[in-house]
Amino acid sequence: MSVFTDETRERAREIIARYPADRSRSALLPLLHLVQAEEGYVSPAGVTFCAEVLGLNKAQVGAVATFYTMYKRKPTGDFLVSVCTNTMCNVLGGQEVYDTLSEHLGVGHDEATADGTITLEHAECLAACDYGPVMTVNYDFFDGVDASTAVGVVDELRAGGRPMPTRGARLCTLKEMAVQLAGFADEREGAVADGGPGEPTLRGLRLAQEHGVSVPGFDPNTPIRSKAEADKAAAEAKAEAAKPAPVEASAAPVKGGDGASAPTGAAGVGEPAKPAEATGPAKPADASGSTTRDVKAPDDKSPQVRTAETRQPDAGTAVPDAPGTKVPTDGTGTAPEAGDARSAEAAGVAANAPAGDGKPAGDEAGAQERNLTEAKAGTDADGAGPADANETGAQK
Repeated sequence: MSVFTDETRERAREIIARYPADRSRSALLPLLHLVQAEEGYVSPAGVTFCAEVLGLNKAQVGAVATFYTMYKRKPTGDFLVSVCTNTMCNVLGGQEVYDTLSEHLGVGHDEATADGTITLEHAECLAACDYGPVMTVNYDFFDGVDASTAVGVVDELRAGGRPMPTRGARLCTLKEMAVQLAGFADEREGAVADGGPGEPTLRGLRLAQEHGVSVPGFDPNTPIRSKAEADKAAAEAKAEAAKPAPVEASAAPVKGGDGASAPTGAAGVGEPAKPAEATGPAKPADASGSTTRDVKAPDDKSPQVRTAETRQPDAGTAVPDAPGTKVPTDGTGTAPEAGDARSAEAAGVAANAPAGDGKPAGDEAGAQERNLTEAKAGTDADGAGPADANETGAQK
């Protein structure tokens, strides 16, 4: 069994500290990358280590480690070479690239070379169809490869070189990459000094710039407010809305020819005065150009309540034109009184008791006694036999 270094244990504590105390199991994914960074794969010892520091059992950790393909369950080479053999890349020659590498390295899918330098695998899709055929080395892209260029890349890797990917930063080993995926910076000198986007990626941006296409009202410098700032802004907006709108003072009334009072001003004698326009600061919605109401940060509510309110918000507070919302009506076009999502959720929970350890849901002793009592009462009143009583109880 492998004994992990003190540095790994210190980093594990740092990872766990990123999450709330009652959500520490969320640290499992970066912890699996961390143990892979030390051993080159997620070993049984790594599974045990993650289970111990998070208070989980090994089955729970193993279920996650076997679900994601980025976690390797057996020793893997320093460089994981993945060749896309899915439809687009395959049509462009991806299978030929894989077959050539397999023969050249003397390994098959998910197998490592004898020197432990390279592990070869075929990938179903690497999400780079416009660059096909593609292969990746530790998930960094080499675009538009053919059999010859692919062999050149792996030969350079086996010779100790680090060929430059088509896009992205400089190559690193699988263990170095796992440290980054665990949430720690790449400390190699010049690790992110190179790289850049590919031409197909920039094509859409250049077309948008050429034709003046942009998102209306989008400001990339708009800061994301914290919960405290959002609550403060909501309180200020609510207090401002509660203030009465100021009304301009009207001039003294002037008697008309019939002795009735008539307003004076721009409207003229005998004409009804125009109502004074309310003045005051613009509402936050006016400033942003959005009609969607401001809401508190999502951590104020449980995910179940949030989902329920998103699908069917309270009629009294829903915004008619908010995306994805629809204010319910009673058939006359009038919205019903506002409901309470929390109360509705509580009522639903109370009406659907969860199953116990020994019985399925609904198998309660009280319900059985009630059915037997009703069945017996029906027999006494109607003179029905046992068969009829049983049928009556079943129907009820």
